Amino acid sequence: MAATRLKKEELHTSVSDPVLDTMNFLNEITHRYPEAISFAPGRPYDGFFDVEQIFTHIRRYLRHLEDQGASPAEIREALFQYGPTSGRIRELIADSLRKDENIDVPPEAIVVTVGCQEAMFLALRALVPTPEDVLLISTPCYPGITGAARMLGFEPTPVPEGADGFHCAALETALKAVRARGRRPRAFYVVPDHANPSGNTMSLQERHSLLDLAAREDILLLEDSPYRLVSPGQQLPTLKSLDRERRVVHLGSYSKTLFPGARVGFAVADQPVVDREGNAGLLADELAKLKSMVTVNTSPLAQAAVGGMLLAADGRTSDLNAETSAHYGAAMKAVLKRLDAHFPERDRAALGVRWNEPGGGFFLGIDVPFPADDAALVRSAEEHGVIWTPMSYFHPQGGGDRSLRLSVSYLTHEDIVEGVGRLARFIRAEAQGRG
Repeated sequence: MAATRLKKEELHTSVSDPVLDTMNFLNEITHRYPEAISFAPGRPYDGFFDVEQIFTHIRRYLRHLEDQGASPAEIREALFQYGPTSGRIRELIADSLRKDENIDVPPEAIVVTVGCQEAMFLALRALVPTPEDVLLISTPCYPGITGAARMLGFEPTPVPEGADGFHCAALETALKAVRARGRRPRAFYVVPDHANPSGNTMSLQERHSLLDLAAREDILLLEDSPYRLVSPGQQLPTLKSLDRERRVVHLGSYSKTLFPGARVGFAVADQPVVDREGNAGLLADELAKLKSMVTVNTSPLAQAAVGGMLLAADGRTSDLNAETSAHYGAAMKAVLKRLDAHFPERDRAALGVRWNEPGGGFFLGIDVPFPADDAALVRSAEEHGVIWTPMSYFHPQGGGDRSLRLSVSYLTHEDIVEGVGRLARFIRAEAQGRG
């Protein structure tokens, strides 16, 4: 009897998503050229991680439970049992959001998730129930949001950023086009601060304008802003802290601010939900119901470690991240300084090279005078020993063909100096030989 063979075309279309192939290709290039300096990974620098601290944080959280009057049996259950679907550390997260972000919500409005990715997935499942409903996304965008949408069976509508970031006029135009097609816009996904992949930050004026537009158009805003508290200097207010009409669902993650391996994120969903009988609850309650059918709950052990870290900082993760923020800020400045050195201003127009200058975060974008595609990436790795990410990976419906993304977060200063030099030689060689 022949072994079972499945036809890929009979599986869900999301398994054939080009984004999955491009990310696999990028991983393949990284492994194929291990000596190349890579500006591709958007992950935190691990030089600040200390394995022993994990146990210290867990013990601190257990002492916190004991101080609150928990019995030994209750403490054992808090670590070993599934726990509430909505999470065990919601009070600590609510306290941290008040202190760090001026976001004042009750713990009941929070759902603790398996990373921010699950928070996105749950929000999309709840808010885009029918084919007539539309999710709009600021583009170029984080591939995780488009991937989640496609897994749920719908295609998001891109709203293009300008060279200097998001502008409300673009969203207003997109909303009119959606309504003209007889469909209903439900939510707009945006990363207001140091966005992945562009590195752009939305101005305070645009934040207020976006909230006003959301109220006029009766849509929700999905705010994903993981790079704020690992960026140096005073940050602009979050959309959620400015939100007076509960228009914003704030999606959060401790992967950048604490440690990625915990896989702890959260959704702040304080929007009232009323059923046909007039019974009222919160959107967070509905997200928790969905979560019970997806991951059941978020690891209590991971929550204990994160809870201990929040307790150590008295909820102020911005203080806990002072050193890491300074590190990432210095890394960004080092990349920008080396780009300036290799591409003096008088050369940039002639070469057709330009880049933005983010004040924080992990990423920046560079426009180049040649197709920054997979073939160019292979040449860059093979001939010049440097890896980057094509910006086209972040445009779900095409675009970004002559731009690339650099991540500054994972490299040492020495690697940055050498890597930007290699990148500059690659860009000049491509500009001279191909256009």
